[in-house]
Amino acid sequence: MEAAISAIASDLTSRFMSFLIKKYIVTTVKDDNIKRMNELLLRVHAVVEEVDGRCITNPKMLTQFKMLAEIMYRGYYMLDTINYKPPNDEEVRRLSIMSVSLKRSRTIFGTPRNPVIDNELETALNNLEAAVSNMNEFVVMLVGCGRMCRRPYDTYLYTDNFMFARHAEKQQIINILLQNPCHHSAPLVLPIIGGCRVGKKAVISHVCNDERIRSYFSFILYISGESMGRIEYAKLKKETSLIVCEYFTDIDEDDWINFYSTISQMTAGGSKVVIISRIENLARFGTVKAVRLNSLSKEVYNYLFKKLAFGSIDEKEDPKMASVANDLAVVLVGSLITANVIADLLRRNHDVHFWLHILQRFEGMVKNNLSKYGEHPKDIIEKEQPVDATRFVSSYPTRLHIMPPRVERDDLPNIGMPTIFFGDLIAGSVAIPNGDFEIVTWKSRIPPYTKYVSSGTSFVNDKNGFKTMRKRRSSS
Repeated sequence: MEAAISAIASDLTSRFMSFLIKKYIVTTVKDDNIKRMNELLLRVHAVVEEVDGRCITNPKMLTQFKMLAEIMYRGYYMLDTINYKPPNDEEVRRLSIMSVSLKRSRTIFGTPRNPVIDNELETALNNLEAAVSNMNEFVVMLVGCGRMCRRPYDTYLYTDNFMFARHAEKQQIINILLQNPCHHSAPLVLPIIGGCRVGKKAVISHVCNDERIRSYFSFILYISGESMGRIEYAKLKKETSLIVCEYFTDIDEDDWINFYSTISQMTAGGSKVVIISRIENLARFGTVKAVRLNSLSKEVYNYLFKKLAFGSIDEKEDPKMASVANDLAVVLVGSLITANVIADLLRRNHDVHFWLHILQRFEGMVKNNLSKYGEHPKDIIEKEQPVDATRFVSSYPTRLHIMPPRVERDDLPNIGMPTIFFGDLIAGSVAIPNGDFEIVTWKSRIPPYTKYVSSGTSFVNDKNGFKTMRKRRSSS
């Protein structure tokens, strides 16, 4: 019996020691991988920041830069998944519905010991190592690219006006517009095609403010497709001009031919036309290949949102708040305007309980729209349909609908309607007016001070059911 007990004890001890050794080796390997990834990210990030200050005219280098930046953001996203676990506070509810219902939500990983995490970490690390090993030639060529003047204010401007992660597209557009065709040739036409509110106008605005563009073109004119037939051609004065046209609907072939023919006659050689639109079919009018702007990837968007939310504070100082910021980035699914609004709220109140409050309120609104319409509010807004924002209202049984934001037109005077700010609505710090009112969704803090405004309508319950207190004004 003693021999049997001794054998069993020896076997158990051996297994336990093997388990501890295996666990130690796996943990050590993982820690080494994380350390290695941090080192590689530091090297890659230094190159990416250097690219932002260089004038790159080689299209292949721009493509390589985009690939390098994407790999970098995936690496940061992977580290966030490992480092920032959900807070243990009892008030925190995980967004389980998001892992099922949101089409664009991130993959929900387990704890750092989950095999899925190990595989993802290994893949991200391999991609970074491959990128760094192939980076030498790129860096050598980068040294030959001229520097651009960059001041600290510019860095803030890029982030505030959604120029984050758009350096390659901006440089590509500038390179095309600076092409020098034959003196008597017809104007080059560059279509810029992209989805709803991905930053098309922001990119072209920064392009037009570039010193090289302003030096090349004597005159820059912005028009909308609706006013295409009413353009004051006398303003062009046979100068080298840049005409930026924004189209919300498709246009007739004959109308375009007449417009383009007139522009060709009224402008000097070297003039260019830029088409901005969501409509893919308008790319057919381009004389060069269209530049397409896609939504930011989840990795890039996550990085941007946290930079906006934390500002000058290092997110590593508060892992709980970093975890909440990660969850908010998931809920927002890439909305740039909402990212700025919520990040502004978070920056003003650096308290984890307030951040959790914002997360839970926005999560409730998203869940309500998913339940009622089967779509995320961002998808509903992209279809120019009203969003149910009742979860932002504290005085039930009031209901609230919000129309998609629009750029406020200076020639439309305010007719005395009540006005509230979208950030205050999300935070629950403002009373909801009865009937129709204006919601200032977002206003840029820097020139050109772009202002987005939505129309809101509240409904109250009476014996006949929900009804609005006043007739809703058109949102156009």
